[in-house]
Amino acid sequence: MEQLDKKENETTNAPGIPEMDEQKLTLYERLDAYISKLSTRNVFWNRVCSMIWLPYAFHSGLTMASDGTKHRAILPFRRFNKNWYNAMAGASLLGNSEIAGGNYIFKVCGGDYTVVCKHLDYRFLRPCMGPAEYQMTPLDDIHELVATGKEFNIAIRMDIVQALVRGSQPRMVGGKPAKPKRVGRCTATFHVTPKAHHKAKRLRRKKGK
Repeated sequence: MEQLDKKENETTNAPGIPEMDEQKLTLYERLDAYISKLSTRNVFWNRVCSMIWLPYAFHSGLTMASDGTKHRAILPFRRFNKNWYNAMAGASLLGNSEIAGGNYIFKVCGGDYTVVCKHLDYRFLRPCMGPAEYQMTPLDDIHELVATGKEFNIAIRMDIVQALVRGSQPRMVGGKPAKPKRVGRCTATFHVTPKAHHKAKRLRRKKGK
């Protein structure tokens, strides 16, 4: 995982940064926190919020799924995501990898944080001729990092596989279902910052004028 540069560390550890619950929130900040939490409640509200603030994710149809231990995102095989020879477009696979990783981190951290992608490394392995599934693995303990209350960097590794089309049967190898084809591999590094830090910086700048 990339380390914060010296300037970021000084900002993070600067004295006098108040916690969010100790500040008097404005109407905009309360509304922003409410919508942020609403967007992670379920698929329906995630889609509604995506329609307004993430139109690309909304039109691509990207949805998040989790069973508690495995974190996934599904990109449907629809016309919006295909290229001219009827395969999943590379731009869709690449662009949605950032959204998938960012949505996962945002869901874990909650609405009191901002998430920005700093670095994205994607390797195309083979054409994807069906829905794509992003299988995400954080390379650090994200819950431990969130518990510090400070800003941090975290890298997410994603294996992108071609998922089954609904209603189709898995290919059998030796009497067992074959493993899904891996079509790509991605590592994305995100910078996560508590919104309270952003507000504290603005207040310090105002006082310094």
